Parts: sequence; C-alpha cells; structure tokens
Amino acid sequence: MLENSNFGFYFDSNKCQECGGKCCTGESGYIFVSPKEIQEIAEFLSIDFDTFCQNYVKKVGYRYSLLEIAQGNKIYSCIFFKDGICQIYPKRPKQCITFPFWDCYKDNIEELLKECIGVVKK
Repeated sequence: MLENSNFGFYFDSNKCQECGGKCCTGESGYIFVSPKEIQEIAEFLSIDFDTFCQNYVKKVGYRYSLLEIAQGNKIYSCIFFKDGICQIYPKRPKQCITFPFWDCYKDNIEELLKECIGVVKK
C-alpha cells in the first residue's frame, strides 16, 4: 500500500490490474505534460520531438496536454491507453504517476472511492 501523510487514504496499486484503467478514461479532460516529459515520451517511442508534438500533444493556454480519443457516449481515453494498458507506462507523465494523491481528493475521498478501487480509507 502506498501512503501520503497529507491524505486520508492509502492506495493499493495492485488493484490497477483489476480496474481496467478508470483513471485513464472518463470525461474529457487534460493530461498535462511538461516539455521535458514530452521529450522523454518521444524518445521512449523513438519519435522525434516535433513529430510527437504534432501527433500527440495539444496546447492548452500556456501548458501542454496529451491528446484524448473519444470512446463514445462522452467517454474519452488517453491516446496512449490501448487495450487496458498504458503504452508509455515507464515514461508516463507526473500527473499519472501521482494519481490518486491529487489535491482535489484531499477533502473529497468519497468521490475518489467511486473512481478508484485501489483507494482505502485510513
């Protein structure tokens, strides 16, 4: 179990294999990436930086986000989430690495419990 002392829950990452990627799918949103993360993912996929940006990244204000793919019925997934597996897992963005320990869940554990079977209240 993973723990962050600032949060009122534990996270069992072993449950990720059972869940089917709920944190990688859902309502449309943003998967923010830094230029450094973009470079690392591009290198991991053996794609040059500019080509990667043209095909997999969109600008959101002054930030960048990985693209999403519409799955139907207002459900979207990360462009790198295929057949229930993250295709860039070793180089996934910090936003993905830190889930579910996001500030928005500090005082909203009940919402997180609906979304993630790996979350256990302390």
